[in-house]
Amino acid sequence: MADDDLARTLRRLRRLTSLTQEELAERSDVSVDVIRQLEQRRKHSARLPTLHALANGLGVELTTLLGDPPAVSSTGENDGPRFVAVRRAVMPALWGPAPKPPGPDFSLDRLREQIADGWTQYHAAEFDSVMKTLPDMIADARSATVAGDDADRGAGSAALGKALQLAGHVAVRMGKTDLALISLERAIDAAGQSPDPLLRPMIVNSVAWTYQRQGRLADAMSIALHAAADIEDKGGTGTADGLKVWGALTMSAATSAARGNDYARAAELMEHAEAEAARVAKLPQGSDSRMVSVFSPSSVRIERVRLAVQYGYPEQALTLAKGMRLSKDVPPSWRTWLLLDVARAHTDLGDATGAVKALESLRRVAPTWMQHHTLAVAIVRDLWSLPNHPAGLGSLAGFLGVSE
Repeated sequence: MADDDLARTLRRLRRLTSLTQEELAERSDVSVDVIRQLEQRRKHSARLPTLHALANGLGVELTTLLGDPPAVSSTGENDGPRFVAVRRAVMPALWGPAPKPPGPDFSLDRLREQIADGWTQYHAAEFDSVMKTLPDMIADARSATVAGDDADRGAGSAALGKALQLAGHVAVRMGKTDLALISLERAIDAAGQSPDPLLRPMIVNSVAWTYQRQGRLADAMSIALHAAADIEDKGGTGTADGLKVWGALTMSAATSAARGNDYARAAELMEHAEAEAARVAKLPQGSDSRMVSVFSPSSVRIERVRLAVQYGYPEQALTLAKGMRLSKDVPPSWRTWLLLDVARAHTDLGDATGAVKALESLRRVAPTWMQHHTLAVAIVRDLWSLPNHPAGLGSLAGFLGVSE
């Protein structure tokens, strides 16, 4: 990332957490002189281990410090006409016309399929395609909420909830977390009018993720644990869908705990989630998996690898990742994180060859995600600064636009 971007981001995140340079130095175990030089643009950059430590001290993901969001186009424009259309769909103009019932050609089943396809595109990092279709999906779902009998309107509200949840996720990826929360709050309102008891906690999990991106770790953990407990209290973990939603919330709470430096609590939550994940395949299967939270033994292991790398245990991360067989329902976005974290672990251990192999695998299985992730660029730049370049690094540097 550019020097000015790193300096500006580091200074902004430090001030948001109300930390002095000295306090951040103590929390991250990075010298105050390094922090001062980075913020004053007197230091060109920093190696990944230093950036890891600073991100941990700030309680944010490394990608946040590196200049996330990853969905911003290569031109840097993330408020183009398509995103403006998404904004308008999420927040219609004041005093605009009320939704009208859909026409005779409308099909709620077709709308559900379009929303499910939108989630598939999102997980494949096809953000432009998602933004192209989102406004019409949201408008059609709003129309469905005022048509037919109570059952039809309830089903329309469920579709609206999932469409607005998707818009919230896209907004996070575009770095617009305040818009994301508006979209997600409206999704929760729609979920309250739907017959699906799992829709609201799924959206709450998206809110928790957005809070994490804003550094609101205590809030994120609190709402995730509350929603997970509510599912348990109502006996919702007796189905595959219910257990998936509970598991995703529990993992989200664990991530917030870890970023808040409560590693014991994070480990406890992850162990509980991993034990329960084994039950998913044994329970009655429910709805379209594209519309339900991601939770399986594979996803738990991926999250454990992520936390191990982020909090300074690269050897443990590689042990956890070794020999993993990912289930078919693990989306490309999760596979991306696994391979990036394996590459990070190898980099932290000084194994440039291992890092390049992991990145080559990522380029094969998820090239679009790789190009969107600032972390992939950071790893390649770190490796490129080494005196000896392993085989394959030049090709990756060219693919990501990294040069001497």
